Amino acid sequence: MPMLIILGALAGGVLAPSPTLAMLPPAVQMSTGLFVARPLAGLMYRRGRRLGFLLGAGSLTLGGLLAVLAMTSGQFALLVLAHLVLGAALIAINYLRFAAAESVAPERQAQAISLVLASGLIAALVGPELFRLTRDAGPVPLAGAYLVIAGLGLLGTLPVLSLGGMGKPKTAPPQAIPLAEALAIPGVRPAILAATVSQGLMVLLMAPAPLAMTAVGCTADQAAAAIRWHVLAMFAPGLVTGSLIRRFGTHTVLLTGMALLFAAGVAAVSGQTFGLFNLSLILLGVGWNFGFIGATHLLQSSTPASARASVQGANDTLVATASAIGAFGSGMLQTFWGWGWIGAAGLTVAAATWIFLRWRWSRAVHIA
Repeated sequence: MPMLIILGALAGGVLAPSPTLAMLPPAVQMSTGLFVARPLAGLMYRRGRRLGFLLGAGSLTLGGLLAVLAMTSGQFALLVLAHLVLGAALIAINYLRFAAAESVAPERQAQAISLVLASGLIAALVGPELFRLTRDAGPVPLAGAYLVIAGLGLLGTLPVLSLGGMGKPKTAPPQAIPLAEALAIPGVRPAILAATVSQGLMVLLMAPAPLAMTAVGCTADQAAAAIRWHVLAMFAPGLVTGSLIRRFGTHTVLLTGMALLFAAGVAAVSGQTFGLFNLSLILLGVGWNFGFIGATHLLQSSTPASARASVQGANDTLVATASAIGAFGSGMLQTFWGWGWIGAAGLTVAAATWIFLRWRWSRAVHIA
């Protein structure tokens, strides 16, 4: 993922026929979940998690190879197609958090989710370095980095093949309940809202950051370093987020995440120095971690087994919708108004979400 964060905008900037289309590859990548998330959830529900994860690893390899071909042939449309396939791979990978939660006792679900996401620490450390070492290793710039992504897809099949217990359901899956009925379950809609806002704001500020930084004189290496710190901030708290949820409660961690997302927006509107870019992206990463892990745990603990396929599919579809809006919206804001307006949009949405969730949960406690 860190490599794709850097590559999407930079490769788009190289091949796009117009600067306004530079953000199209990452925007399409973020939009893939609109039509992939729910079918993939249903497939895993019927056939088991392993098949879905193998499809994800295969998509990563195929997307990487298509991107190599796009860069070497100079075809922007093929680059967009490659990121469409890569987006499907990331959607499949995202379901690892639900698989982890389903594999442990209820009281350990928050820790399982946070530890799976904390594995992104390896990606944060290795991804930008792989990009630096391979961006010019191919026949044209950036092709070598895409080839590495294809290789990572092949490597990723190895642990997936070991998930024997997730090959097929051991028993027939429970009869799924209608989505409308599932959404009426207490806790489901606030969880989906929090996950959607966390992901949407993360993409809104993260996706255009490399372009925004290089536009004001930062180097590509500085942009890669900022993304590295951002991804570290996204995943490093996962080592303790589960414990924080158990100690302080899901609601408190979620609201803290929204507050940190607000702070990231404040840092973004405060200036466009390298330090402020870093501060904004670090706050954004920690805010996403608290908001997204808290929302995932709230969703998992609120949803019975019979509703998980429909609820997880709806959740990740809406999360993908928010990602798409964030990616397309950030591209427009960056092109026509600039980085400061992106930060202003982010802090407004974060503040509104914090107020709504605080009001809803206070009202629920009062009624109870």
